[in-house]
Amino acid sequence: MTITIFHNPACGTSRNTLAMIRNSGVEPTVVEYLKTPPTKARLQELLAAMGTGPRPLLREKGTPYDELDLANGKWTDDELLDFMLAHPILINRPVVETPLGTRLCRPSELVLDLLPNAQQAAFTKEDGEAVVNDKGERV
Repeated sequence: MTITIFHNPACGTSRNTLAMIRNSGVEPTVVEYLKTPPTKARLQELLAAMGTGPRPLLREKGTPYDELDLANGKWTDDELLDFMLAHPILINRPVVETPLGTRLCRPSELVLDLLPNAQQAAFTKEDGEAVVNDKGERV
């Protein structure tokens, strides 16, 4: 089984998502997309699998979103993809791809819907929020 996470280790949501994948007994393929950005074709594949265009995947906070005027409706999907490739920080994270689907996992517990295996132990997010109990069930 292949699970891929497009991950930013500086992001708590991304770290929590990765930890929940590992808590299901799977070691995913981890793509640190800021170091190794996806190609345009790969980004298009992910968006198609998610059933969305690029706008919902654009990150605003801590990015050049405002500076580039990306809220402006004049930009085509293709142009938005080009911005995301030129500035990978604009790609929101974490995006997780599993045999059950592909999605942006914000909040991190959304990943539980994509994991073929149950959680193997209790899980608490970095901020102290309990997500999974000791029976592997959502709290």
